[in-house]
Amino acid sequence: MPTFDIIKQVKPKKTFRVASILGKFDLQSENIIERFEGNIDLPDKWQIGLIVGKSGTGKTTIAKQLFPNSYITAYEYKNETVLDDMPKSCSVEEITSAFNSVGFSSPPSWLKPYSVLSNGQKMRVDLARAILENEKLFVFDEFTSVVDRNVAQIGSFAMQKAIRKTDKQFIAVTCHLDVKDWLLPDWIFDTDTMTFQNFEGQKKK
Repeated sequence: MPTFDIIKQVKPKKTFRVASILGKFDLQSENIIERFEGNIDLPDKWQIGLIVGKSGTGKTTIAKQLFPNSYITAYEYKNETVLDDMPKSCSVEEITSAFNSVGFSSPPSWLKPYSVLSNGQKMRVDLARAILENEKLFVFDEFTSVVDRNVAQIGSFAMQKAIRKTDKQFIAVTCHLDVKDWLLPDWIFDTDTMTFQNFEGQKKK
């Protein structure tokens, strides 16, 4: 049962601007303290988790604290095609299968560099790469944050289907609760209320 009690403290240098804000808003101290406390009671068998809540409620802080070695911030893409950016150990068949599994099913786009892809395509490439990497668990922050909600729903549904065909575990971190009905997580941790819900064994679409 991952338990956390995280205290974040920021004490900015008392510059003229800081002092002005302290006086204007009658703040007693420039020392800013945030505390995030709770636990995530992971089920014995799970593949998909969801950490969700409004901005500033501690989602990223909690995810980094509990899963530091599995947290994905950004992949490096430096080749002329996203096909060649995938792990060297993977065959072309494995790569294209992963692309198709997350809804990135356009062969011409496989031959483009990551930088020219749309936000929706970039999200799918990131997810495909996570599936192809050797790590069993990966935590994806800002999940669906840069795509419209229709693309988010389609991408979430494709992602959960792809993950459940493997032995991997995936945790989405997002402020968008609407992905829940499409991602079909085994558990949800809501940082707005610091509450945990276990959906293990729910009927999958």
